[in-house]
Amino acid sequence: MRTTLGICEKKRRYRTEREALAVTLAAGVTLRPYRCELCRQYHLTSRTKGKRIPRPGN
Repeated sequence: MRTTLGICEKKRRYRTEREALAVTLAAGVTLRPYRCELCRQYHLTSRTKGKRIPRPGN
């Protein structure tokens, strides 16, 4: 997934994928973490088309 600089700056950053996954489990909507090519940290996205959604506990 390509993130533009403007979007990267607006999104919350998580240092680890585990930290981002913890937030997705607490959210009331389906979210997926991804590693940003710009900041090298993790962001969350609600886009899931064509992506595997990790199951809790895996």
